[in-house]
Amino acid sequence: MLAVPSKMDPRRPTPRYIIIKLANTNDKVRILKAARERQKVTYKGTPIRLTTDFSTETYQARREYDEIYKVMQRKGLNPRILYPARVSIKIEGKIRRFTDKKRLKKFISTKPAMQDMLKGLL
Repeated sequence: MLAVPSKMDPRRPTPRYIIIKLANTNDKVRILKAARERQKVTYKGTPIRLTTDFSTETYQARREYDEIYKVMQRKGLNPRILYPARVSIKIEGKIRRFTDKKRLKKFISTKPAMQDMLKGLL
């Protein structure tokens, strides 16, 4: 299934969404990877975005990490938000993954520098 607006509005230069329903998950992964590598994807000269469509619950769970993610990114910790809603950071040469804020808070309690950095967010 492919959904594309029937008319492109030249006065609206914002990227358009295309909804594609795929039976094979591997195809979805390949398409999204190619879109990330190209960075700018167009349809008839109009920029479009290709992203994964998450459920409302997954989207809300991921948003809980927004502020934490931004702070960690500014401090150069190279954070990642993994599916469905886990945070991953590279610290002391190791990649650490946390399934919820409690585990992240427990880990941070052993790192004074990180406690100061994320004060008030956990």
